[in-house]
Amino acid sequence: MNIIAWVILGLIAGAIAKAIYPGDQGGGILGTIVLGIIGAFVGGSLFSLLNTGNLAIGSAASLSIPGVFVAVLGAIIAIFLWGLFTRRAA
Repeated sequence: MNIIAWVILGLIAGAIAKAIYPGDQGGGILGTIVLGIIGAFVGGSLFSLLNTGNLAIGSAASLSIPGVFVAVLGAIIAIFLWGLFTRRAA
């Protein structure tokens, strides 16, 4: 997939994941794109693990409806993990 498709997939997946996930995640448009791209990698890797039984690091979702769905799920996982790592003790 070329860079423009990655940016579009990242923007779509990150925006949908931020809309679904409760709370304030912060970050602007660039953070949303990066979150979506990370989500595409996480979701694609987990999807390949579930389909083939082999963890293919670096495989990513494509710019299609199922690809966006997998990328959104991966972005939600990325938001959750980011929240765990950046949570501050009150």
